[in-house]
Amino acid sequence: MTQDLFRQDAYLRECSAHITALLPDTGGIVLDQTVFYPLGGGQAGDSGHLVLADGTAVAIVDTRKGKDAEGNPTSDIVHLPAPGQGDLLARLAVGMPVTARIDWERRHRMMRLHTTTHLLCHVVPQLVNGCSITPDYARLDFAMTDPLDKDTLTAAITALVAAAHPLTVASISDEELDANPALVKSMSVQPPRGTGRIRTIRIGGDGDAPLIDLQPCGGTHVANTAEIGTITVTKIEKKSATTRRVVLGFAQ
Repeated sequence: MTQDLFRQDAYLRECSAHITALLPDTGGIVLDQTVFYPLGGGQAGDSGHLVLADGTAVAIVDTRKGKDAEGNPTSDIVHLPAPGQGDLLARLAVGMPVTARIDWERRHRMMRLHTTTHLLCHVVPQLVNGCSITPDYARLDFAMTDPLDKDTLTAAITALVAAAHPLTVASISDEELDANPALVKSMSVQPPRGTGRIRTIRIGGDGDAPLIDLQPCGGTHVANTAEIGTITVTKIEKKSATTRRVVLGFAQ
């Protein structure tokens, strides 16, 4: 089991850890705790380095959720090393201490874009049937037939960013979610269950402030919309008769 420190604090850039498993089939490295976010919920996995005690570093190009022999997800988080590091990887052993250090600039770009997708869910209040969050762009596919306008959406997002709405990470029970199914805005990704609590992201809604968005989400986010910066809607596509794709990017 890997303790997922990024769920409590998305701003952690590194942590001390110990190797708990080395996977011969993928070369993956499992740690007892990590700041690396694994691919999931549409958000790309983190990259970075695992720094050894002597200062040498294993380059990590992707992070994934662990799977058992039947392909079912486990509570492990697997750090995938870049190719061409055979000699360095041969030095690794279970129990060895490392410092897990993410590529912060890359992660922070995804935090900004992921938070923007939540703002977009407020601007376009339709169910989402697909999403992708990368360091360079994010996209949401909305189940809808009406046309959308790039300039109108960009202006609405810009206003929400400028309003400096705080973001709150909390949780609700399985029963609370069952009683409020409209909180789930994705048709393609369901919130993980099994622990009795489901992590939520709330934007706004403090005191008398308007609630901008509230939904289950396991991804990483910025603490305030003002941190997002300048985002623009770069493309709107008609993916099918019932799907409109909105692509977000950083303004040049």
